[in-house]
Amino acid sequence: MRIDKYLWCIRIFKTRSLATTACKKGHVKIDGNNLKPSKEVFGGELLVIRKNQINYQIKVLNLPESRVGAKLVDQYRKDVTPKQEFEKTALLKFAKDYYRKKGTGRPTKKDRRDIDNYQEDTTEDL
Repeated sequence: MRIDKYLWCIRIFKTRSLATTACKKGHVKIDGNNLKPSKEVFGGELLVIRKNQINYQIKVLNLPESRVGAKLVDQYRKDVTPKQEFEKTALLKFAKDYYRKKGTGRPTKKDRRDIDNYQEDTTEDL
């Protein structure tokens, strides 16, 4: 079975075209090698899939005939992703909040106009 079809069948990606795009961008790997969407996948292989800044590690148990229901997905794959991968995203979230508070940064159009009006008012007083 093609790797893009397999990823779609086990509900890693919502559409097959998203699975194909992920393969083309190098987000799907076996043994550290990027895969083309047409690569055949077999039982027992370990896939590394980068999705939402997490490197999921999925072991292929069996190949489904077609797209399977969410309850049946565990018959065809085993998720062996280390817990550290999920902890990294939590740390990344805290790191973003540390460096820049929400609402700060570049001034909005309204802020810029207020600054310009303030500068005009201060230059008129001189």
